[in-house]
Amino acid sequence: MLPKQNRLKKRSAFTATYKTGKSFHRDGITVFCGRSKADNTPIKIGFVVSKKIHKRAVKRNRIKRLMRESIRLILKNEQIDPKYISLVFTASSKLLNKNFSEINTAMQKIIKLL
Repeated sequence: MLPKQNRLKKRSAFTATYKTGKSFHRDGITVFCGRSKADNTPIKIGFVVSKKIHKRAVKRNRIKRLMRESIRLILKNEQIDPKYISLVFTASSKLLNKNFSEINTAMQKIIKLL
């Protein structure tokens, strides 16, 4: 689980992140980037898996759990350049049948794009 200081929770924070217009896509994962940082605040991260991906919540939650664990490990190793205030990771249907190692490599690739 992500530390409390790194969680993006409010709907207004998600919409503000979407409105900035910066996004990157790689291997079925799209990341929307918030405003650039000016001070030393911790980076906030959110995850979205739409009902269009799969109608079962079990499948959607599994994808979110795997993406969260991948980001937790990346944050633990401090591989994220804290250039943005917030990041929202959105999954596509390509992630449904992937295992953790495939999702982890996809997340590391998209983090390098930032």
